[in-house]
Amino acid sequence: MKIGVFDSGIGGLTVVKSLLENQLFEEIIYYGDTARVPYGIKDKTTIIRYAIEAVEFFKNFEIDLIIVACNTVSAYALDEMREVSSCPVIGVVEAGILATSNALKDKNSNILILGTKATINSKAYEIGLKMEGFYNLQVKATGLFVPIVEEEIYEGEILDAAFKHYFNTTATPNAIILGCTHFPLIAQALQNHFGKDSILIHSGDAIVEYLEKTFNLNTKHKKPKLEFFASENPEALKSIAKKWLKL
Repeated sequence: MKIGVFDSGIGGLTVVKSLLENQLFEEIIYYGDTARVPYGIKDKTTIIRYAIEAVEFFKNFEIDLIIVACNTVSAYALDEMREVSSCPVIGVVEAGILATSNALKDKNSNILILGTKATINSKAYEIGLKMEGFYNLQVKATGLFVPIVEEEIYEGEILDAAFKHYFNTTATPNAIILGCTHFPLIAQALQNHFGKDSILIHSGDAIVEYLEKTFNLNTKHKKPKLEFFASENPEALKSIAKKWLKL
């Protein structure tokens, strides 16, 4: 299969990393809308318009599937993307909800949902988790993590200060949903902060689980073809991809 992975910027590379590690696809085309990032502070109408434009971009490549790595787009624009796409469109929010449900057998489990302001305001994770029977939810818009990660700060005083700012009164959760593709890069710091008993739900791992279950993907591709595109400064995106994906 040839797939497209769409993100508002560079964060979706963490999803690509999971796809590569699990060798699911023969060819991956990544598109980051780096000219208009971040999406997490934009209104719904704008997010939908940008998402539809991404579908139009992928029509140039005859792909079999679009994976929306951006949680904000997954929360607001999947239906609209599906209406204009000739191939299936899968988002990380529905995958994250499924992964959380599979990981937690106790419906009384305490779940902490992290994300950008737009993702949190959409209530997409809350609605989906409540449909699965989970009601003990804590919700935090943690937008400061995005620029911190993009500065390649994955531990230390600055991140600790952000944790103190956001989590000073937060009860230790049974599971933490990393509702932004930047957040897996600070997963170890979050694990250290909350302790080893808190399960981390990673968008990349969740989408792999969802795809394997939904599409019954059995063939492994050891050396998939990778192409990277960006709406602005594609060379910077390629440079980050080489670093994060160890290409």
